[in-house]
Amino acid sequence: MSNNFSHYSLYYDLLYADKDYASEVNYVRTLIDEHAALPVSSLLELGCGTGIHASKLAGQGLNVLGVDLSAEMLAGARARAVAQGFDAGRLMFDQGDARSFRGPRKFDVVTSLFHVLSYQTKEADLQAMMQTSACHLDAGGLFIFDFWYGPAVLWQRPAVRAKRLSNSEVEVTRLAEPVIHEQINVVDVNYSVFVKELASNQTHEIKETHRMRYLFLPEIDLLLDANGFDRIQTEEWLTRKAPSLDSWGVCVVARKR
Repeated sequence: MSNNFSHYSLYYDLLYADKDYASEVNYVRTLIDEHAALPVSSLLELGCGTGIHASKLAGQGLNVLGVDLSAEMLAGARARAVAQGFDAGRLMFDQGDARSFRGPRKFDVVTSLFHVLSYQTKEADLQAMMQTSACHLDAGGLFIFDFWYGPAVLWQRPAVRAKRLSNSEVEVTRLAEPVIHEQINVVDVNYSVFVKELASNQTHEIKETHRMRYLFLPEIDLLLDANGFDRIQTEEWLTRKAPSLDSWGVCVVARKR
C-alpha cells in the first residue's frame, strides 16, 4: 500500500458509511459463541482501522484492544471511544503492525476483519501475521479472519468500480481500477479519490494503490498448521453459505492447539 494512505484515511469512514458494522459484529459474536471452548471476555483486533468494529464489540461487554499501523486511523478510533464514553479498561488502541505487534498479555479471541490478511501479500508477511495471532492466544483461543477467496477472484475477475458519497463538508468520488497479477496471486487496486470541499468548492485528488493477496484454502491450512492452529469453520462472510465461486470474501474460524 502506498505511503499516502494517511491522506486516504481522512475519508475512510465516509467511504464506508454504508457498511453494516452492526451486522458484522453480531456475526462475529455468533461465531465466538458457537466455537469458544471457554467464556470469552477479551479480544484483540488486528487492523482495527477507525475502531468501529472494536467499539461495537466493546459495547457487547468484551475488553477490546485494537491495533492498527495508521496513526490517523487510530486518532479517529480514540476519538470515537471517548465520545462513546468507554473507559480505558474496556476499549484501548495501540499502534502496531499486524506482522510484528507483541502486546503485554494474551486474549481469548483474535480477530482480523475487512480482509486485513489479504493485505499481507508475501509469504513472510502471511506467516508473520499468523505468528502475531498465535502468540496472543492460549490453547483453545480463537482466531477469526476473512480474506479474498482465490477461486472467486479468478472466476469473477476484478472490475472497475466507482463510489460516490457526501456529507455536510465534502463530496467524495472514488474510482477503483484493479490490475490482476495471476503469477503472484495479487490484485493491485488503483484508487483515485476526488474530494470536493463544499465550503471552498475546491477539489483535490488522492492516489492510492492497495495490493491485495487472494488466497486458497490449502494455503490457509498450511499457514494455520505451521502456527499451531486448526481450521474449524469456513464460510462465506456474513451469509454463512459454503464458499463458492460467488464468495469473494470468506471467513475462517481457527482454534489454537
